[in-house]
Amino acid sequence: MSLRRRGGAAVVALVAALSLAACGGQESGSASGSDPAKAGDGGKKSVATGGKDFGDAAKKTAAMGTDAKPGQFPRTVTHALGKTEIKAAPKRVVVLDVGELDNVVSLGVKPVGYAPSEGDDGIPGYLKKDAGEPKSVGTINNLNLEAIANLEPDLILGSQLRAADKYKELSKIAPTVFSIRPGFTWKENYLLNAAALDKTADAKAKLAAYETKAKKLGTDIGPKKPTVSMVRYLPDRIRLYAKASFIGTILEDAGLPRPKNQQINELAAEVSPEKIDEADADWIFTGVYGDPKATKRDTAQANPLWKNLKAVKGGQAKDVPDETWYLGLGVTAADEVLDDLRGDLVK
Repeated sequence: MSLRRRGGAAVVALVAALSLAACGGQESGSASGSDPAKAGDGGKKSVATGGKDFGDAAKKTAAMGTDAKPGQFPRTVTHALGKTEIKAAPKRVVVLDVGELDNVVSLGVKPVGYAPSEGDDGIPGYLKKDAGEPKSVGTINNLNLEAIANLEPDLILGSQLRAADKYKELSKIAPTVFSIRPGFTWKENYLLNAAALDKTADAKAKLAAYETKAKKLGTDIGPKKPTVSMVRYLPDRIRLYAKASFIGTILEDAGLPRPKNQQINELAAEVSPEKIDEADADWIFTGVYGDPKATKRDTAQANPLWKNLKAVKGGQAKDVPDETWYLGLGVTAADEVLDDLRGDLVK
């Protein structure tokens, strides 16, 4: 047995012991045990509903990274849970959420392991062509530490919000770099992941191209921009996504105005089916998480208040892909959202 294999076996044994001790603490990545909003909502309720930690996440993440020069290894990366030394250019990367998956794939890295969101089938359709065939390592809220160790990764990428309680175990398996949270911090997270991979220049170039594309979209729509409302149906709630969300940052970058109730520095406002008229705007873009029948979409859209909205009556209420508009959390998904917006708003 090689030293690498021998070391991996030892880690698996250690992880198995640690997992037994930690059993039962897996709900730290969700707002509640039943909240399936997952990657798009930022998880823990105390963070998802606002507060200092929520608002400061982008600024704090932007200050993280490395002082290492391009091509320099070992390199030390400062991240949400401390500092991690990466001895050599990573070749076997495990990602613990769809944001990290989008990030590494956009940088030409095919991860060896991936933890999808609860209820997802696996690799998002928009990434399948370039993601390779990463092995399942559980889900974002129920990581399989033994599966991760068996892959013998040399880098693990995730977030404090999703897996803070597993950081010590993960760090024993491989160098682990955590952002603070997924969501509206997607650009800062991208640069942090790129710093660990020694691909900062590539990430900056892709972000610059995205920014240019977003501004061009805003210009091409013209000076009289329509208001855009973002509605998402989940099994236990209806959300109007606001500024501090992935889709919120994209709309802001394109200069698209929002209804007043979505101009808040929060992830989202919540409404009941009986108040679905609060989604009113020139355009309404709707996402559905999971099985539409498990949500209150049909109830809400059967309401006369919905049917009388100007966007609905004018044919400007449209379903959009949940996996890019709400769950994508990376530059590839953001680019596709801009394409979708252009198709509808540029005449």
